[in-house]
Amino acid sequence: MKAKDIMTTRVVTVAPDMPVREIAKILIAEGISAVPVVDESGAPLGVVSEGDLIGRDEQAREARRDWWLSLAAAEMAADFLARLGDGGRVARDVMAGPVIAVEEDTDTAEIARLLVEYKIKRVPVLRQGRIVGIVSRADLLRVVAAEPLKPAEPPHESLLGRAFAGLDSHFGLHRKEATETGTALPPASPISAAAFRHLTEDHHQDEVRQRDAARRAEIAARDRKVAELTALHVSDAAWADLLGKAREAAKAGQKEYLLLRFPSQLCSDGGRAINHSEPDWPATLHGEPAELYLRWERDLRPQGFHLVAQVMDFPGGFPGDVGLFLIWAD
Repeated sequence: MKAKDIMTTRVVTVAPDMPVREIAKILIAEGISAVPVVDESGAPLGVVSEGDLIGRDEQAREARRDWWLSLAAAEMAADFLARLGDGGRVARDVMAGPVIAVEEDTDTAEIARLLVEYKIKRVPVLRQGRIVGIVSRADLLRVVAAEPLKPAEPPHESLLGRAFAGLDSHFGLHRKEATETGTALPPASPISAAAFRHLTEDHHQDEVRQRDAARRAEIAARDRKVAELTALHVSDAAWADLLGKAREAAKAGQKEYLLLRFPSQLCSDGGRAINHSEPDWPATLHGEPAELYLRWERDLRPQGFHLVAQVMDFPGGFPGDVGLFLIWAD
């Protein structure tokens, strides 16, 4: 079963400049405990939860226990909003990011692993970089409760039969082609300067078509890579492999290691924040880069490692690929 089969499609989102008091009102009115923060295109930038609004120290956690249930009474809701104060804080000031998200075709088992691995309660579901749904722990529990036993796998004979049938079809086609004989030669072209000029023009037009086709192929390949890296999630084994390679780089006298090179389209702003060294650039990451950042923040940052993002090239004057570098030099 996939994310699109179980996700909640009615998604409440907020803009990055929405005041925290307004966000609190939305959480109360909708009876939810968190809301995604999205940019103008609908791409996720972060998540604001009730913990981000109230605070995360021990005293605050005790005070906010089951607050969204207690706030059913209007006077209690008003008291909660009054405690928030004004302060000018907006969503981007309190949101947690980057966001761990999945594609519509992500398997539910993988979603469950992400919730456990990153200790989160929900993941946004993306279609072409935009949020189209939410999968929560409750959604997964409903799947587990309702999931029937899996049917037996089809016998190997049927698979082999289909394979042999495909081979028969393939070689039968070639046998048919081999029996065909005789090829007509094209008529001779007229000898004239005008005819030669047409040949030259045809060549230039072919070059233009080839360049256009190459550009389209490059764009398509980049789009496929963006989709793959958006849907790709970092396993413990992959993380351990990266750290092993970084260790080998240190043994070789290097001071940094390129963890990942990825298209700038995996950034919600196309790499602008990274290019201008803005402090909130991590919140723009999606997919595998976002997960690598969170792994670094959890496992390596306390050990003195640094993580730097850098635009690697500028095709057409715009940010192209971005490199995520692990650095251990002082």
